[in-house]
Amino acid sequence: MTARYALAGKTVYVAGHTGMVGGALLRRLAREACTVVTAPRSEVDLRDQAAVFDWMRRARPDCVIVAAATVGGILANSTRPADFLYDNLAMGANLIEAARRAGVEKLLYLGSTCIYPRLAPQPIVEEALLTGPLEPTNEWYAIAKIASLKLCAAYRRQYGCDFIAAQPTNLYGPGDNFNLESAHVIPALMAKIHAAKVTNAPAVELWGTGTPLREFLHVDDLADALVFLVQHYSDELHINIGTGEEISIGDLASTLAEVIGFGGVFRYDRGKPDGTPRKLADVARLQAMGWRASSSLRDGLARTYAWYLQNVGVAVRA
Repeated sequence: MTARYALAGKTVYVAGHTGMVGGALLRRLAREACTVVTAPRSEVDLRDQAAVFDWMRRARPDCVIVAAATVGGILANSTRPADFLYDNLAMGANLIEAARRAGVEKLLYLGSTCIYPRLAPQPIVEEALLTGPLEPTNEWYAIAKIASLKLCAAYRRQYGCDFIAAQPTNLYGPGDNFNLESAHVIPALMAKIHAAKVTNAPAVELWGTGTPLREFLHVDDLADALVFLVQHYSDELHINIGTGEEISIGDLASTLAEVIGFGGVFRYDRGKPDGTPRKLADVARLQAMGWRASSSLRDGLARTYAWYLQNVGVAVRA
């Protein structure tokens, strides 16, 4: 169901504004005639129920976009399962209930396509949720995300709250986490390949076989989709956000090597996990509503690498 929600004149709270998604939302919302409010972690620990309830009561935003999360790649998920489950459960439950208590008009909760079964039919439709076992390497995070998106649906049913949920595919872009111990695949590969270039290393080691298929969405496209959904969507079913296109990890590494200018080879550590073999979101619902991603993968990677050179990596001389 579509329902126009006008942002003009509204106060919008972006939870998680210091993260990659939050930063993109701030850039996108600057184009709307709304007031954006944020709460730094030093002011409000989103895992602290009393603090969240008090802040929301005082701030009384009209709209809330929940982009706050404890996130990471396979290594981080495998070594910090308690953090990924507890932190995300607490943040989701606290923010959703606080929004209900404060009379928030619209809330959008940001999930992830990792909530779907490991072997879900591809491309993955929204109805595939809870139809099979999760991917073991990220089940802790996925369980917390599932609980919160179901909480949004429950609040719609019980309280009539206009709370919705969106599930983006794998994200990348400015503000990403490039720490190899906790990074997702694109920033991890970018950091590895960049380091190999500046040190003239002949090879880069990659986890797994390079065969898993993944879909990637530039974070600025995600922010645009989230604003679109806030304005045009109101229903219980969560909505997938993606490009509808996929690439193997091996081909992704080769594309990054071209963007970065690395001429070496890749060696695959087949003793490391691949994760889900294929993960492509069915984005037919969102496209039918009139939204499509605008960034090609190569152009998005080039823009992200330019940002990386300016903000993270050591600049490479031609």
